[in-house]
Amino acid sequence: MSAVPGRSDQLSPNQLAKQEQIVEAARAVLARHGLAGCTVRAIADAGPLTKSAIHYYFADLDVLIDRAMAAHITAFAAGLREVAAKHDEPRERLFAVLEEYLRVFAANPNAAFLWFEYWIAAGRAQHPQAIDVMLTSLTELLAELLAPLDVDDPRARARALLSYLLGTVVQQRVRPRPFATLRADIEALCFANYG
Repeated sequence: MSAVPGRSDQLSPNQLAKQEQIVEAARAVLARHGLAGCTVRAIADAGPLTKSAIHYYFADLDVLIDRAMAAHITAFAAGLREVAAKHDEPRERLFAVLEEYLRVFAANPNAAFLWFEYWIAAGRAQHPQAIDVMLTSLTELLAELLAPLDVDDPRARARALLSYLLGTVVQQRVRPRPFATLRADIEALCFANYG
């Protein structure tokens, strides 16, 4: 059976390793130069493989960008889970994760621009599945954090909280507010009884 580029189930371990090297190089390019700067040439310059190797493993640059963005979100969620693991009390665990979420974007403004650029591009290309996977991943994490806090419908609260965080990332670029002042908004959003 011959290997088909892009089909992980048919690639040898060595080929899978090369594919991951390409994804990591694309992650680095995206983080530094954004979506517009993520070209095959830039990825080749940032990694150990040539342009022809990148084309062999990823015939479609959009597939490579999707994989690189998925790797970004996976790493981001893993970092948030590490923060959560440092706290025993559920309410403080939630707020520590939310503070870290916002801190990461404040410290790396290009990360926020990259996410929004990617989401807009994927929406225009009418393939929102990759965006949905990212949003679901973060929603699930937030729902897990909210569940032990005895809130009504943790998943719905998690969706609302994620929407709040996305908007806050943008607002923090224009008018930064300390997390202590945002906490009251979050308390109302998560713990107020509606209806």
